Amino acid sequence: MRFWRVLFQPFSRFHYKKIQVIITLSFMLVTIITVLLVSIMLYNRFSKSSEENTVLNIGQIIDQVNSNLEFYVLGMKDIFQVVEESVGNAPLISGEQLRSQLGTILKTRQDLVSIALFTKDGQLVWNTPNEQMRPNSRLTRQGWFEAAQEHPGLLQFSAPHIQNVFKSPYRWVVSMSKEITYTDGGAKKKGILDVDINFRTIDELSKRVSLGKKGYVYIIDGVGNMVYHPQQQLIYAGLKYENLEPVLNYQYGNYTDDSTGEERIITIKTVQPTGWKVVGVTYADEIMTTKKDLNTFMIGFLLIMLSIVLIVSVLVSYRIAKPLRTLERSVKKVEKGDFGAIIDVSGAYEVEQLSKRFNLMIRRIRELMDQIILEQEAKRKSELEVLQAQINPHFLYNTLNSVTRMAEMGRKEEVVTTITSLSRFFRISLSKGSNIIPVQDELEHIRNYLIIQKIRFKNKFQYAIEAQDEALSCMTLKLILQPLVENAIHHGIEMMVDEGFIGIYAWIEEESLFIRVTDNGIGMSEDVLRGILSGKSRQDSGSGVGVRNVHERISLYYGKPYGLTFESELEEGTSVTVKLPVVPASAESDHGGSA
Repeated sequence: MRFWRVLFQPFSRFHYKKIQVIITLSFMLVTIITVLLVSIMLYNRFSKSSEENTVLNIGQIIDQVNSNLEFYVLGMKDIFQVVEESVGNAPLISGEQLRSQLGTILKTRQDLVSIALFTKDGQLVWNTPNEQMRPNSRLTRQGWFEAAQEHPGLLQFSAPHIQNVFKSPYRWVVSMSKEITYTDGGAKKKGILDVDINFRTIDELSKRVSLGKKGYVYIIDGVGNMVYHPQQQLIYAGLKYENLEPVLNYQYGNYTDDSTGEERIITIKTVQPTGWKVVGVTYADEIMTTKKDLNTFMIGFLLIMLSIVLIVSVLVSYRIAKPLRTLERSVKKVEKGDFGAIIDVSGAYEVEQLSKRFNLMIRRIRELMDQIILEQEAKRKSELEVLQAQINPHFLYNTLNSVTRMAEMGRKEEVVTTITSLSRFFRISLSKGSNIIPVQDELEHIRNYLIIQKIRFKNKFQYAIEAQDEALSCMTLKLILQPLVENAIHHGIEMMVDEGFIGIYAWIEEESLFIRVTDNGIGMSEDVLRGILSGKSRQDSGSGVGVRNVHERISLYYGKPYGLTFESELEEGTSVTVKLPVVPASAESDHGGSA
């Protein structure tokens, strides 16, 4: 009873995230996949190997038949050559010596039916055996006669046909014909030499082939006429059908055919020089006779493996899950806030180690939390200080450089105005060490900066500063507008031919403070716009560093939702919007007044 209770326990309160259920299902899934993959691989490999071996064996058999037929055809060509030489060298075409010589050749070969010589207009010169011609044979229109005339000097093999030239029993023959030169009455003449052969040797060569219980070999010529078929009478009677159309498209090779309702493997070889095709037919059901046995074995093997794995996985998962459930109950106490709870779980080595490490983690968690808070606060302040230090020297360098050039040019009034504005600029920049100043001071700060830059660039641009009254009293990080205005001057207006304009606007909308810097400069391309805050911008001037620093300072101090957004179009201008939280002066004082 205990065994069955343990066996079915994973399914008593089924939940797909239970470790016992996960282990059981995982083992079963891995086993099923493994068995299926192995079975499929073995099955495919076995099937493929059987088919490849069968096709290879069939190909070898057809090759042998093809070689035998080619050897036989070469032998017939040699015999035809002997007959041709005898006829061509005979001083008298009707002499008894020639007739006796050819009669001897005919008697020594049972597959030779007749030898005959005709004039080019179809008149019989002589033949052996000596038989009379049929009057209506239409000799000059027969294929073998026409082929010899159309290809003078070349030996021609005809399609299988019934010999109807002589008054003898009708027989199926293949005619070898050729236009030759012979001597008659002391004059050289041209005629058609014909040697007819029967199917005795072809039939014997084909009958020796074994392609399974139902397989067979047949031979066709180059246009689809049947040269040999083991069931030739059924073919002629229309009781058996061979799909010859795809066969004629192959010189050699194999393919699968199911035109007769059964899957068959067709193997083809071409006999040279006749152009005949030796076709082997093998039935697929004889090749894979063990497929059903293999399928039955796979199913039985899979069921046995699943049963074994199910039992083993349930027992193993139970032993693993039991101490973990005890650990789960102990951890729930810690979840409720009891960090003083001591977890004591026995079981597997890993579970015991887990409980010990968890106790150590509980003791350390408060220390680590306090330490992390202190470290993050220190890091945040350090990053703000570094960013602030990057901006001030950057601006001071550019401003002093401009003052130096104006002094060298003797522009004293502009130097005085610039120095005065610079002193006010730095008075606001210092802000008694505070990083947080009112928006009104930040706008006054940027006004002094614009006065300096307008003198430097000889009134190349105009500017306007507008702000809602409610926005002026809000608090903001200092020195966030100067890099933006510097960027607008150097990258937007400096390269313009016409007079530029810079507008600075501050307002409150949806519980957020917005400050926008716009210019009517040359604008930025999409590549520069995408990369300006990521550090991948192609701008080579120093203001690119200042813009990124402004965005990073705002994000570090107020959080990721706040920072800079850019809008720009080439030849239209650029707009940079600063988004900040609305922080009244009193709230900032309570906060501490510095980063």
